[in-house]
Order: sequence, then structure tokens, then C-alpha cells
Amino acid sequence: MSPAPAKPVDRQLPSDEARELLALTRDLVQRELLPHAAEDEAAGRFPREVFRTIGEAGLLSLPYGEQYGGGEQPYEVYLQVLEELAAGWLAVGLGVSVHTLSCHALASFGSDEQRDRWLPGMLSGEQLGAYCLSEPQSGSDAAALRTRAELDGDEYVVSGTKAWITHGGHADFYSSMVRTSDDGSRGISCLLVPAGATGFSAAPPEHKMGMTSSPTAQLHFDGVRVDRERLIGEEGQGFQIALSALDSGRLGIAACAVGVAQAALDLAVDYAGTRQQFGRPIADFQGLSFMLADMATQIEAGRSLYLAAARRRDAGLAFSKEAAMAKLFCTDAAMRVTTDAVQVLGGYGYTQDYPAERYMREAKVLQIVEGTNQIQRLVIGRHLSGK
Repeated sequence: MSPAPAKPVDRQLPSDEARELLALTRDLVQRELLPHAAEDEAAGRFPREVFRTIGEAGLLSLPYGEQYGGGEQPYEVYLQVLEELAAGWLAVGLGVSVHTLSCHALASFGSDEQRDRWLPGMLSGEQLGAYCLSEPQSGSDAAALRTRAELDGDEYVVSGTKAWITHGGHADFYSSMVRTSDDGSRGISCLLVPAGATGFSAAPPEHKMGMTSSPTAQLHFDGVRVDRERLIGEEGQGFQIALSALDSGRLGIAACAVGVAQAALDLAVDYAGTRQQFGRPIADFQGLSFMLADMATQIEAGRSLYLAAARRRDAGLAFSKEAAMAKLFCTDAAMRVTTDAVQVLGGYGYTQDYPAERYMREAKVLQIVEGTNQIQRLVIGRHLSGK
């Protein structure tokens, strides 16, 4: 059963253009996402055509410059678009976030020549990106990655395995962190690897408890030759590039988490207002109405937290701590809210007739991706201690 259209979130947006953009997003969600989400998730189908549709609408390039085909939108606006997309279908919202993350290295650290050459295509709406940092033995300890790139003339020869890669096997380009020396985190570099390179392959997608429409796969580099001109930044700068991308990416995950939580709340409120027990709607019972109130409060708090961090980013201020706080709070809140939504629907919440159980399964992964919430606490604690 697809969820009924929800009342639009009351948002404070900085411009008429932003309001039009959010209206466009809600329309696309109603027409292109909601009618297909449940069926495609059940079948494990990757909605590649949906990404082309939203790409044509300009939603795959929002925070990047107009000179490269981007939307020139502040993060404050981009993240609220992400929230709306994730509320309709997390596989799409998170996919847009990952694509934006994948473009970050080139947009922020590439040379003018590199940006002019590759960024317009990456932002065109036709291409989809992947971000390659994690490996089978290095997740939270990202500096321990082993995928190696050896310089051979004007090419790097790349060998190794990446793991947990969203869009693995489906992306058109892969922003890949590789080891170019044994100097710990200072020995990591960033290569822009094109799909279809000889020796590059993707394993079958992982079998996940949720997000089945979003392919997650290992990538194998078997002597893949990558032109030296595809080195982004300097050799040894890759770890800095990766962390910079993750600060922004964590805000994307926070916004997606709020979107999933909002969808779960809307479903729960609608159900509680129509489900009759003891001669009246169950929403009239204080125990349940208090639960809905707590759910709504957590969502509003999370939205305020990620927007505050986004406004710091837009103002050019440091936002690493605030991004970690937003990712931590919003994803934990999404887990609580979606669990409560299942409870509100009772037995129906535990069936696939309603999307509550899907929201609950999807929320779980958001506490893990782009830095587990234990890592977020570590980041916050280090900021507090000045380390």
C-alpha cells in the first residue's frame, strides 16, 4: 500500500526560487517516486530511469556552480530537497546524496582544467557517481585502506578491492581513494576512475535488510590503468579530500534521515486519525497522542540541527562538529520514529501492506553509512577536547 500524499512541511526558505524548487521536488515525488517505491523495493530493482528524470529536472547538481551546469543552490536548500526525495523513496534521496558526494572531490580540489573537462558531464543529469573509500578490512579506520595505485609512466595501475559502494556496478564514474605510498593517511590519493576501465569489475550486490533498490557492491581493481591526469589534487591529499567530502555528505544523510522519519510520522498520523477502537479514533487516546507528539518533536529538532549546520557551511564557517551532531541526532531519531510508527499501526505496521516496516528497515542503515554513529560521537568528543 502506497502512503497517502502528506501535507507539505512548513519550511522557511531563503528565496522564491527555492520555494519553486521544493514545489517541483514534491511534484516529482508524487509522480515518479511514490507510485514505484514499494514495488521496486520488493523486487530489488534499481530505478536508474528515475535518476535520469530528476537529473533532467536539475536535482542531481544543486549545490554546484552554474558555470559547470549546477544549480548554484545553498546547502540549506539542497538538503531540504534531499529530505523531500528521501521521504518519497530513500533509495533515491540517498542516491542523490551519494552522487553529490562523488562530485565533491573534483569540484572542490580539482584543477580548473579538470573541472572544465569532466564536471559538466558529471552534473548533466545523465551520469551517476559513486564514492569509494571503504574496503573489506577498513571501514571506520579509513586510513588503513590498501587499494594501491602505482605510477607507471603517465598512468596509475590500481589493484585492490573497495567495499560497501553505493551504485557499485551502475555508476558512470568512481571517486576512489587509493594508496600511493605507505605513509599512513598521508599516503592516500584520489583518482577519478571511469566506469568500463579494463580490469575494473563489480561483485553482485549485497543482500541487505533494506534499501534493496539501491545497489551496494564490492569493486575489484585488477591492474586498472588510470591516466595520471585523473589524479584529483596532489598525491597524498586523498585523505583530506575524503574527510572534506564526508563532512558535507553527513549533512546529506541527516536530511535523508529526517525525510524517512517525516514519512513515517505522516503515515502514523493518518492511520491514527482513521483507525477506530472503543468507538473513537486511536489518535484521541493520550498514550498514543503523546507518542505522535514525541515523534514530531524529534523530527523538528533534527531538521533544525541539520539546517543550522548547513547555514554554517553556506557562510564559509567550520561545520565538521555540527555535521557530526546532525548525522548522529537525525539518524538516531529516525530509528526511534520509524520504530514508533510500526507500533502505532500495530499488527498492520508489521506487515508489508503498509510502508512502516520498510521505513524502519531503511532507517537502520542511516546509523551506519558515512561514519557510524559511534564515529560521530568520537568526532564530536575530539572537537570538545580540542584535539
